[in-house]
Amino acid sequence: MAMFDKLLANLKASRKTIVFTEGTDARILDAAAKLLAEDLMDVILCGNAEEVQAAAKAGNFNVDKATVLDPATYAEMDAMVAEMAALRKGKMTEDECRAALSKSNYFGTMLVKMGKADALLGGATYSTADTVRPALQIIKCKKGATLVSSSFILFREKDGAEEKIAMGDCAINLSYEDKLDKEGNVVQTGAQKLAEVAVETARTAAFFGIDPKVAVLSFSTYGSGKGGTVQLSHDAVIEARKIDPELVIDGEFQFDAAVSAEVAKTKCPDSKVAGQANTFIFPLIEAGNIGYKIAQRLGGYAAYGPILQGLNAPINDLSRGCNAEEVYAMAIITAGMAE
Repeated sequence: MAMFDKLLANLKASRKTIVFTEGTDARILDAAAKLLAEDLMDVILCGNAEEVQAAAKAGNFNVDKATVLDPATYAEMDAMVAEMAALRKGKMTEDECRAALSKSNYFGTMLVKMGKADALLGGATYSTADTVRPALQIIKCKKGATLVSSSFILFREKDGAEEKIAMGDCAINLSYEDKLDKEGNVVQTGAQKLAEVAVETARTAAFFGIDPKVAVLSFSTYGSGKGGTVQLSHDAVIEARKIDPELVIDGEFQFDAAVSAEVAKTKCPDSKVAGQANTFIFPLIEAGNIGYKIAQRLGGYAAYGPILQGLNAPINDLSRGCNAEEVYAMAIITAGMAE
């Protein structure tokens, strides 16, 4: 698919290494075997070597070219513990760091931090929180970012043409409440947080070849409704324009106004986004998660994600219900986004 062209070009131009935190999982091994057979990237599998080999043999997966690293026997564990303790700056003792690093989610994340791998893909058995937490503590947010968010890239072929859209945040941020300091003063509004999600999602969309026209959604169009998320979505548009004045963004919109030119003519005829939006920002995770799944199941879109945004390195999360093809695609996405 065309959406993978840039990713594959990046992988061919610069060899990358990806670490999988669940090295004995059959879906991971299936995808890893395909990646290695196609020589797309180098692969690190976390886990006990004998258990990984047994699982690979049971599934007839050839992962001989993969590197298997076991936290229990890792030769550089002392150095890894010391570096993690320094990163945590007194928030965790060396003993606590060592205990955390015995788990492959922390161990794999530190491999990225220490330059042993360029990217990480986890979540086949770990929860989203167990993938994101080590990333926040170790990889941390990139300059200018204050939170980690996520987006999905959705793709389908219709009438002989390829269609791509982006949706965020559908997996990470539960809500966008104001952030307060110890004295109770507002240091970041919910609208500023949602605006950051919008800007980051637009950047992800652009990376995948989408010229982002961003619609911040609610159940209201230009103030037609009151309460709920209306003010949040309205204010997020204002804040996003402050972050990126060049961004084509508008709202708050109901979904029909965002995608239907006919509805847009009635509700917001002067908007540069209404009726032609391709990047959709949801004010609540419930709406985002429901929205992308409707597009996937009823709209016939293939959904790729969640793609984590705002981190210093590509760390991505799998659904625990994923299949091997989804792991394979997400591995290309994750490694292909590495600098």
